[in-house]
Amino acid sequence: MKTSPLINERLKKCEDLAEAGVPAYPNDITVSHQAAEILEKFADLDRDALEGNTETFQVAGRMMSSRHFGKAGFAHLKDTSGKIQIFFEKQGLSEEEFKLFKKSDIGDFYWVEGSPMRTKTGELSLRAHKVRLVTKALHPLPEKWHGLTDVEQRYRQRYVDLIVNDQVQEVFRKRSQIVSQIRNYFIERNFLEVETPMMHGMAGGAAARPFATHHNALDLELYLRIAPELYLKRLVVGGFERVFELNRNFRNEGISTQHNPEFTMLEFYQAYARHEDLMKLTEDLLAKLALNVCGSETVTYQSQELSFKAPFARVPFEESLVEIGGLPKEVVTDLAAAQQVAVENDIKPKAYEGLAALHAALIEKFVEPKLIQPTFITDFPAAISPLARRNDQKPEYTERFELYIAGREIANGFSELNDPVDQEQRFASQMDAKAKGDVEAMPFDEDFVEALMYGMPPTAGEGIGIDRLVMLLTDQASIRDVIAFPLLKPKGTNPES
Repeated sequence: MKTSPLINERLKKCEDLAEAGVPAYPNDITVSHQAAEILEKFADLDRDALEGNTETFQVAGRMMSSRHFGKAGFAHLKDTSGKIQIFFEKQGLSEEEFKLFKKSDIGDFYWVEGSPMRTKTGELSLRAHKVRLVTKALHPLPEKWHGLTDVEQRYRQRYVDLIVNDQVQEVFRKRSQIVSQIRNYFIERNFLEVETPMMHGMAGGAAARPFATHHNALDLELYLRIAPELYLKRLVVGGFERVFELNRNFRNEGISTQHNPEFTMLEFYQAYARHEDLMKLTEDLLAKLALNVCGSETVTYQSQELSFKAPFARVPFEESLVEIGGLPKEVVTDLAAAQQVAVENDIKPKAYEGLAALHAALIEKFVEPKLIQPTFITDFPAAISPLARRNDQKPEYTERFELYIAGREIANGFSELNDPVDQEQRFASQMDAKAKGDVEAMPFDEDFVEALMYGMPPTAGEGIGIDRLVMLLTDQASIRDVIAFPLLKPKGTNPES
């Protein structure tokens, strides 16, 4: 156990409590109300109206402040709903209770039974009739006026961050609200919520490096999933025409303000729909979330106003290089010209990369940072879209889109490839790329091809990054500020690097 003079002092108090027969960690506590309920119940009553009120309430919470003077004092208890002030005085408590409460430490949990009153300054409070120690806190909280401000410590000790920074609690309450509303949105539209495996025999469904693990009993190499896509589409084959999953994905990549190797993704699939239908659905979903969570379809993010009002802008993949990225037109069709621009901008083309893959790297460099307002990039080349349906009029392109907001990707969706012959050929191309050194190329999933051979109706599917969406709707600059316990480098290194 970590010790310090302050911790040792509190340990000594525990010993004194034990000698006095006062348990430091009782387990028979019940409460009648939360702080916010009492504050709401008597919000409209003034001091005179509450004078003589004998109705009693039982609350419990962490002591966040305490000040006493002679025979009376004030304290603030904080529970999950908020804070309430406690007024305690010697004549209203037993001698033992008064001494106990007076000697309490900031951070201790207390139970109080009391009646409502207003102080001379007008603050609604509980006049304590009975008090009990609920939990003795051994570790002091951060200094009162500065709180927990060290960024690395906030992430490593999120529990302390939540105790002392109310705005951090609010972010995670909003995150819960966002996830609940997304779930309700899809359930109301007859989507079935499902769960698919977290451990896969092969890492498919997205272009990413997986985390590997091992099943001892079966002596089997497994991978934490990088995406649930191929299993969700198997369910569509099985007859579930509308499915969604809200769950974790794992990608063996770097950590940054925009990336965490373990992240939350919404994926949904709708039979008899096209990518155009999902773009409209996405516009509607995000507008409703912004309105419900932020009170308006216009949201301020990092001092920029973002409008979630439909329709969002739509720009074809290759056209965005010129129209938004400002690159010369020849880059669109000339591999050598694209390679030259890449090298001049410290993008090192790999030998196996074709023009489409190079375009994707150039878009990341020159286009994405400029996509501040919600914008769909559409018409992705088939060469970099191994699971998307080809465009019937332009088969070298697919019916695929990505949504960008505030310079980062938020969603990826497309009309699904349901032709097993074409899918088999795409997987074969991915294997060629892997043989040439592309570590993120998808494996050849024979079972998925066999599933498609049983027939999958025309379907559209999409994935939305929940963490990045929460960042937008809570005005947080780093993904670590919307993940309760983000992955960090070993202690002592820079968490932002």
